[in-house]
Amino acid sequence: MADAATNKSYVFGPVPSRRLGRSLGVDIVPFKTCTYDCIYCQLGRTTCKTTERQDCVPVDDVMDQVKAALPAQPDYITLSGSGEPTLNVRIGEVIRRVKQLTDIPVAVLTNGSLLCDKAVRLALLEADLVLPSLDAGDEAMFQAVNRPHEDISFRRMLDGLVQFRDEFQGQYWLEVFLVTGYTADETEVAKIAGRVDLVSPSRIHLNTITRPPAESAAVAVSRDRMAKLAEVFGPHAEVVADFPTVHDQPAFAASRQDVLEMLRRRPCTIEDVAAGLGMHRNEAIKYIEELMTRNMLEEESISRRPYYRAKR
Repeated sequence: MADAATNKSYVFGPVPSRRLGRSLGVDIVPFKTCTYDCIYCQLGRTTCKTTERQDCVPVDDVMDQVKAALPAQPDYITLSGSGEPTLNVRIGEVIRRVKQLTDIPVAVLTNGSLLCDKAVRLALLEADLVLPSLDAGDEAMFQAVNRPHEDISFRRMLDGLVQFRDEFQGQYWLEVFLVTGYTADETEVAKIAGRVDLVSPSRIHLNTITRPPAESAAVAVSRDRMAKLAEVFGPHAEVVADFPTVHDQPAFAASRQDVLEMLRRRPCTIEDVAAGLGMHRNEAIKYIEELMTRNMLEEESISRRPYYRAKR
């Protein structure tokens, strides 16, 4: 039987995560298949906006790739990737089978939009850590920032976040993504903070734009401003920060150097880097983000697409 990795890569990393250390990503939905079309998304516009849960990927192949990656000893095995992972109707099976393979904790990165569905909540109960999002404090801002599928209302989404908190025994960390001109003023932040109190997560992570967003109107919030706004959410809130020691791990540093050498030869998009070096798109994003942070790359837009090149 041919190695599953020769057909498609469902696993990427471990790559450094600002919240999870060295995270082994597991991608279980097709690219840009999501319940939202967020203005800030680093992956671009959603091409398949849906609430229909399907059997998206061959789970046996996914498990073969997870098993092959375990010697890298990640801190977390994280169901995330190119879309909304709870759209995969077999996500509960994936979690169970990963936990049969290893005692490395399983995390699920989700926008939280389908937690109103009892079947989704049940599927996630065996995870060790669930990290949903809450980016707005009312229906109008929810529509403006997250641009959800028509079947998802703000109230329905929020009720799902609260219901899951009551049922889930693991760690529950909530991400709040702030965008200048939308949610980064005191009035909107106060609305969101009130909703966060209803959810009562164990941790609150404030995030903002660090990579090219889906819409140019989506603008990052400064770090100083983020720190000030974190005070509104209380002592459990923190501005998400990089884990610089993870970036110095030999495997990550070596792949980062490969990306840099490629960008020294010619400007490339994220897709060019991923295809040229045979890595997952999300992995390429991590390396480019790290090189940008180190001021080793410059970005330019050609036909409205971001290209990266090494600084001379």
